Amino acid sequence: MRSLLVEAYAVACEATERVLQMRPFPVQVLGAVAMEYNNIVEMKTGEGKTLTAAMPMYLHGLTGSGNFLITANGYLANRDAEQMGKVYRWLGLTIASGVPALGHDGEDRDRQQIYRSDIVYTTNTSLGFDYLFDNLASNPEEQYLRHLNFALIDEADAILLDSAQTPLIIAGIPRVHSNYYKSAERMITMLDEKKDYKLSDDRKSVWFTPEGIARMQHFFGVDDLLGKKWYELYRHLVLALKAHFVYKRDRDYVVDHDEVLLVDRDNGRELIGMKIQGGQHQAIEAKEHVKITDEMRTMASVTYQNLFRMFGQLAGMTGTAATDSAEFMEVYRLAVFQVPTNKPMIRKDLPDERYIAQTPKLIASLKTVHQAYEAKRPILIETGSLSLSNLYSRLLLREKIPHSLLNARSASKEARIVAEAGQLGAVTVATSMAGRGTDIKLGEGVKEKGGLLVLGTERMANRRVDNQLRGRAGRQGEPGSSIFYTSLEDRIVIQNAPKWVRRYTYKHAHDEHQQLGKHGRFRKVIDRAQDQVSNTGRSARFSTLQYGEVFRVQRDTVYETRDEIMVAPALDNLIAGVFRHVAEQYVKEHRNGDISDFLDFVYTNIDRDFLPKLVADNPERMVDVDYIQSLMKDQLNQKRAVLQDDDQWHYFQRVTVLKTIDTAWIDQVDNLQALQAVTMNRSTNGRDPLYEYQKETRRTFGKMKQAMNVGIARNLLCSDLVFNEDGTIEIQFP
Repeated sequence: MRSLLVEAYAVACEATERVLQMRPFPVQVLGAVAMEYNNIVEMKTGEGKTLTAAMPMYLHGLTGSGNFLITANGYLANRDAEQMGKVYRWLGLTIASGVPALGHDGEDRDRQQIYRSDIVYTTNTSLGFDYLFDNLASNPEEQYLRHLNFALIDEADAILLDSAQTPLIIAGIPRVHSNYYKSAERMITMLDEKKDYKLSDDRKSVWFTPEGIARMQHFFGVDDLLGKKWYELYRHLVLALKAHFVYKRDRDYVVDHDEVLLVDRDNGRELIGMKIQGGQHQAIEAKEHVKITDEMRTMASVTYQNLFRMFGQLAGMTGTAATDSAEFMEVYRLAVFQVPTNKPMIRKDLPDERYIAQTPKLIASLKTVHQAYEAKRPILIETGSLSLSNLYSRLLLREKIPHSLLNARSASKEARIVAEAGQLGAVTVATSMAGRGTDIKLGEGVKEKGGLLVLGTERMANRRVDNQLRGRAGRQGEPGSSIFYTSLEDRIVIQNAPKWVRRYTYKHAHDEHQQLGKHGRFRKVIDRAQDQVSNTGRSARFSTLQYGEVFRVQRDTVYETRDEIMVAPALDNLIAGVFRHVAEQYVKEHRNGDISDFLDFVYTNIDRDFLPKLVADNPERMVDVDYIQSLMKDQLNQKRAVLQDDDQWHYFQRVTVLKTIDTAWIDQVDNLQALQAVTMNRSTNGRDPLYEYQKETRRTFGKMKQAMNVGIARNLLCSDLVFNEDGTIEIQFP
């Protein structure tokens, strides 16, 4: 395709000018070229990423389906698809949006038609779930994601880094309700932090000490809490420990009408309908003493890391990427290319204002807001959490300053509020990541006031987010400025700074002079705290990738097997192989020839009407692989005699085998999630948690394949066939 780059890009530039009356600047063309060469392109806010993306999307659209532009939310996907779709259609390509329109649930979407389009604008979430559902299909006609050729990711840092660990999960039937949640909750409240468990300095990890393990063993009256016998109890204790000390109310979740609702830390929105998997959500419910909901079993799961690593070619664009260039290269093999601005940037990034305590910091920042408001200069106040944005809103109300509080659940409302933040006299309070992808355009007379002022109420989790916030002002060579107000009581400092900082804060919290000035020591404290958060996040994402790689290998094996079965013209050889495996495994495990074991095996998996005398008189048959195989073949031939139509016979075989594979995989996914939660806490016992996880997952995957073979035999041989009046057949599995 790259041989057509010059001609294709020239055509795209001409088309955007004729259709939209917008011609890309040379720097936009430069960015588009960099995208084609597998780069994350850093383009500052307002430099026209939407128009830039049209060039590589058109180039790849010429090849047919399998080309995606990924955005962070459905509003942006639909908005950009509608705008740029005019260009693509004018050029003869087909385009579709992969997300439902506002107000629609999307159940009536024709996914076949959507994914046959040359270009699809969609979100990371929609694509991920469609990928999972696509791999649950029972025949090729139900599948729609044929190719994953090219993906261009907007706001690439948010999707590929900040959301990298987020697992997309399709949940199925509930687990059997466990009584361990409440018992584990009571146990955790009795433990002593100094003796029984330890917290990491950033309070993101917690683990039991040997003393804590011993105390819990004595409390529950068990001999080996870490052994297989008490695996489920230990798993629930780990979940309860994390619920108390890793997950915080009003930061990670809220409790509304006796229901635990997760909160997006980046934008403060409640994540309606989402739950933490693996029993963690139920452990939090036990902690909050609300009704414990059913723990749903996971049918399918994938992380964004693994999803986007499946594409043949990947590129991205964002306003901030250079600070994390090493991670982009290490994880995704993507370099970062910084595109110069079309016009010189004249924004003023003012030095931080540093204070000892948070209250004086907020008071000082309010004075700056007052000055901007009285001068009718628009100001965007960025906070690091939902709780702080609500607090700041109350402070503004007390000061009688009208403002917009950006915590809307609707992305379209969010975009509208952000877009209006550049109007004369506008005051807007928002969480740090809210409204990404929407430009703030200055209203009439604002340039003369100095442009937009961005005020950060604290330093964010990393410098990349800080730069993203600064980039809200000064777009396209316009005036603007940014300033951050920080204190030694900010969350990032409290959780990551050395102990002497806490002692200093406690000693001087009530000093009359609160401003720290420009002293380098305190600037370095905040910088190092931020670096520590960034390093911790990077390590966590790499750990997720390592654990996810184990999961990916097994998932790919299962999905490839499913695909082969769906397109196979016949399954007779596969089924014959399964029968031999089942017979050999039984004989291997039952060499003693016990007749009760044999009859139980046959009645459960082969033939409910088997006559015991057939082996009572010939006991050697019970350990004869060929004899057991013959029993299975005879029973299968009886099914074949009932289903004489070849199409019906093949359908019966395919559906039965696929259902068995899916059931076995659901059990394995459950095992993998539980194993990860438990093994990650084994490092305290001198073991490498990743090695433990790999060893355990290999063992459970082998057991899954054995169970799968037995399940295929049982479902083929012991299922009942019901013939309906309309000629269809129902399969009732045992």
